[in-house]
Amino acid sequence: MSIALSRKIINCISIVGIIATIAVTIYFIRLGVFKDVDALRGLVGDSVILGPILFMLIQIIQVVIPIIPGGISCAAGVLIFGPFAGFIYNYVGIAIGSVIIFLLGRQYGKPFILSLVSDKTYNKYIGWLDNEKRFERLFALAIFLPIAPDDALCLMAGLTKMSLKKFTLIIILAKPVSIFLYSLALIYGGTFLNGLLGF
Repeated sequence: MSIALSRKIINCISIVGIIATIAVTIYFIRLGVFKDVDALRGLVGDSVILGPILFMLIQIIQVVIPIIPGGISCAAGVLIFGPFAGFIYNYVGIAIGSVIIFLLGRQYGKPFILSLVSDKTYNKYIGWLDNEKRFERLFALAIFLPIAPDDALCLMAGLTKMSLKKFTLIIILAKPVSIFLYSLALIYGGTFLNGLLGF
């Protein structure tokens, strides 16, 4: 499969995912579940085991295949499971997904990465790979910050000689801050928007 074709397929999946996210959000607003946290928690089922497992699986999938925006799923995790448990489930799912795309990038190289990452993003960050030590420092800083293209950088890290152990350590240590800030911003931003729109 050519890079252009695989990129089109991924883009189509992403668009469908975003449309589905918007449709489901509107549906939930009409049901009033965003006004009742207990009702929102009920969406993942009554099972205390199956619900978190399904949610973490969704987080892993959305890292590997960008079906829905990651920030939205982070906020959903906190709203559904509460601040502490939601953070843990977000963290575990995203960390596992990040390791998977690192390994995929390493296994399948540039053609695979270009099927998931735009040329603009790839060209913007490929220069970081010229110096391995510098890349590791910049990568750790980027993962720490909530505004960096984490998934793209995790894929591109697969093109370096960085060990799986070092990559995983960076994700484990740096990822919690960005997940926490993402969740916080989206939850309070969503509350503000909810009040503004009068829902």
